[in-house]
Amino acid sequence: MKTTLFSLIILIGISCNPKSLETVIKNKNMKTVIVYASSHGTTQKVANIIREKLDSTTVETFNLKSKQSIDLSNYETVIIGGSIHAGSIQSEVKKFIKENTIALMQKKVALYLCCMNEAEELKEFETNYPELLRNHSKYNAIAGGEYIFEKMNFIEKFLVRKISGVSKTTSKLRYTEIDNLVKSIDNEKGI
Repeated sequence: MKTTLFSLIILIGISCNPKSLETVIKNKNMKTVIVYASSHGTTQKVANIIREKLDSTTVETFNLKSKQSIDLSNYETVIIGGSIHAGSIQSEVKKFIKENTIALMQKKVALYLCCMNEAEELKEFETNYPELLRNHSKYNAIAGGEYIFEKMNFIEKFLVRKISGVSKTTSKLRYTEIDNLVKSIDNEKGI
């Protein structure tokens, strides 16, 4: 009886205020956004894999290198991705996190990092994503990485050869880790 009465009060309140009904409908259809910065395409590749594995009709992707202003109020879930170059994540990702920390703390968040330095990857993840956000995140993925020589300039190729010993395009993406991130988001949605 109390539940029915409560539901009736809510319906009357919504019917008297059309904006409230609009908000209920809008909130029911909240989306996921994947925000990333990609230098050579690997982080974008991972973002696209995640989008395809989730319901792609409710997932949008934004490369921070091309679009810097995103209205997070349109999204229920925010997935943030970046990659490591010389030990640091892209400045666009750092800036996005800094400018949106309060909003991010009110969202479901997942983080992923593309990197090739396996010995330092955990340290790089912890150094480049703030502790507050890492602790709030539903899933923290180290997605592996790629050296794509075709997209590197001469200096980048030289440094990769010198530091890593790799001299050709190499992919070490961790598809299982990407799948685990997707599953954590699906579980949060109750799918």
